Amino acid sequence: MTRPLSIVSLLPELLGTNGDAANARVLAQRARWAGVEAAVVEVRSSADLPDQVDAVIVGSGSDADLVRARDILATMTTELRTWATAGVPILLVGTGWELLSWGIELGDGTVVEGLGILAGRAVPMPARATDDIVVTSRHGRLIGFENHSRSYVGAEASPLGQVLYGTGNGAGSEGLVMGSVVGTHLHGPVLARNPGLADHLLRTALVRIGHEYRPGGHSSAADDMAKAARNQVAVRLGLPTE
Repeated sequence: MTRPLSIVSLLPELLGTNGDAANARVLAQRARWAGVEAAVVEVRSSADLPDQVDAVIVGSGSDADLVRARDILATMTTELRTWATAGVPILLVGTGWELLSWGIELGDGTVVEGLGILAGRAVPMPARATDDIVVTSRHGRLIGFENHSRSYVGAEASPLGQVLYGTGNGAGSEGLVMGSVVGTHLHGPVLARNPGLADHLLRTALVRIGHEYRPGGHSSAADDMAKAARNQVAVRLGLPTE
């Protein structure tokens, strides 16, 4: 490659709870292990956007910061749409996903308007989901921690996977996949605990610029540790191990 892979982390402080902003560092490290130079670009306003964007991470934040985060992201709506259309891999976690939807319905009946990039909306659940979540997906078994009080309805896209344990979207499915955009409730950070999903995003990013992704040797040791951690959760929940 003639330039580093540019991995953008949007609003890492506002939308970085539960370790979500660290997903950008996971992607960058796995790229380096594969012999690909990579840089994490932290973006706190549209003025910080780099000229080249190869992957985007948007994490989750508190409800108290929903409007503030939405207003900043709104200044980047054109770029977000362009990236999604161009096939740039975009990982959206928790409220980061909800903010790109039609809107977020809060428990008191008020609505926070979203950016409208993704079909669907977040709606209140009877009780907050705060527990481990286990999902079957095309990227292997995914395990994370969910901590949300809303389900997601009206999505015109495929789910990320089916729930084996936990709540997810609220109807047996978890997450959303629309082209190169992935939305999920999984925290952890999700890419550290589930390197199969991380490799999918990296492969997508590199194919766009004409490069093949081959995981580096150091990835195997990290993958083994992640698998052991997932199996510990599976055993505790009474599920088969991988």
